[in-house]
Amino acid sequence: MQITIFDTTLRDGTQGESVSFSVDDKLAVARELDILGVDYIEGGWPGSNPKDKEFFARAKSELSLRHSKLVAFGATHFAKYEVDTDPSIRELIRAETPTISVFGKTWDFHVSRVLGISLDRNLTIIANTVDFLKRHGREVVYDAEHFFDGYKNNPDYALKTLRAAGEAGADVLCLCDTNGGTVPHDVAEIVRHVRSQFSGVIGIHSHNDSDLAVANTLAAVDAGCTHVQGCINGYGERCGNANLISVIANLELKLGHVTIGEAGLRKLTSVAHFVADLANLPLRNDQAFVGKSAFAHKGGVHVSAVLKDPATYEHVSPDLVGNQQRVLLSDMSGRGNVFYKVREQGLDLRLTEGQRQQLLEQIKQLEYEGYELEAAEGTFELLVREALQPGKEFFKLESFEVATKMRNGDDRASTIATVSLRTADGLHTETAVGNGPFNALDLALRRCLSGLYPEIARVKLIDYKVRVIDSKKGTDAKVRVLIEWRDREQNWATVGVSDNVIEASWKALVDAIRLDLMRLADQSPE
Repeated sequence: MQITIFDTTLRDGTQGESVSFSVDDKLAVARELDILGVDYIEGGWPGSNPKDKEFFARAKSELSLRHSKLVAFGATHFAKYEVDTDPSIRELIRAETPTISVFGKTWDFHVSRVLGISLDRNLTIIANTVDFLKRHGREVVYDAEHFFDGYKNNPDYALKTLRAAGEAGADVLCLCDTNGGTVPHDVAEIVRHVRSQFSGVIGIHSHNDSDLAVANTLAAVDAGCTHVQGCINGYGERCGNANLISVIANLELKLGHVTIGEAGLRKLTSVAHFVADLANLPLRNDQAFVGKSAFAHKGGVHVSAVLKDPATYEHVSPDLVGNQQRVLLSDMSGRGNVFYKVREQGLDLRLTEGQRQQLLEQIKQLEYEGYELEAAEGTFELLVREALQPGKEFFKLESFEVATKMRNGDDRASTIATVSLRTADGLHTETAVGNGPFNALDLALRRCLSGLYPEIARVKLIDYKVRVIDSKKGTDAKVRVLIEWRDREQNWATVGVSDNVIEASWKALVDAIRLDLMRLADQSPE
């Protein structure tokens, strides 16, 4: 069955805490959603704020959507106005979108308590608003706000509100679980009853306050809804909306429906990351289908099985949604984990079985000491290369010293570091002033090595994270420093652990430089 996808990331999604898009961001997201293949993109409420008003104004000239229909959102007209004099309704028309979604009150409690009008007056407002928008040539999606709560409290009146919108010409009657408190069984039962009463398109709009928005959406589709609303990554007010990423993947891959098609499915992971980046929110590693951990395997038993057949521990193939399989390294690793990671590095044919077993024991010991190799694949690669070339040293530390000084009246502290290294051509000692201890050490180390190994200048730091391992010890706690690096070809991360943050940082720095030199040596002819 064809299911229509209505994306409200740019409207309902922006009501989520910490979610904020500029107008440029919203235009960029709209273009990405169009490429993904969603049917409708709800861009915002032009009558509510200047940003959304500007978005629709710019969209007329800057958006050229190939598949999606742009949607302006608003409410039924205010009771104090007639529909043709309500400023917010006029803004909906001025947005010049082919489709307008408009919400109205369904729950009698809201009509009397929030609007303070009679139930009959509310029905008239709904009908007049929909009729006015239809007479202006718009496709109308009517959002029945709080429908499920309203139905439970007064089913006859809730159905009357749908009838008022439907008889006025609404193209879609969308049932909203606005408080997010309905469970799938009730959603299915209520949708089936609505489906029996109305012959047109019925939609579902679920909120996630009970962590059931995706389940409720799927239950509604099973009961007869063919129009689905939600947000990328489940963004939205309070606990968010139905996560369209999961909804789409389940509808297509598990339930046999058609939404955005096979090509669109393969873009789900990239779109999820794209929207998260613009929202400046990290995508959860454990997000279903598209998260970094969605197809990650850690336990040795799991990895051993996955190497034989991925279906043993993967409910779908990750490439179907644009994701990829990962194998993690930890104290729970088995030989399969090591074999997988070594093969991933292209070094599998060079390690003996004994070397693999020794490497596994080394990894378990490092994890016990507080290292985390799941995220530090650069450190793992270095361990493999050192196992292949035991005893190979490019340099050896003789000593380093760091001093940070700040005097009364100074605007900032000053840091100086001295590093002494022994290399093939002798002892090198360099001193550098830096923006903090780590920067000073980095500068001094590179100066020591620059004459013999000028290539290391290409290795750049791009991220630095510190994690306290045993916080009960307070400032005496051991810390883990994870550093991400980049050269001209790839990114990698290294890790250092110590009860001294400077030492932990130094270990991660040295691992990054040694790995780069190992790679270069491997590429050089003998």
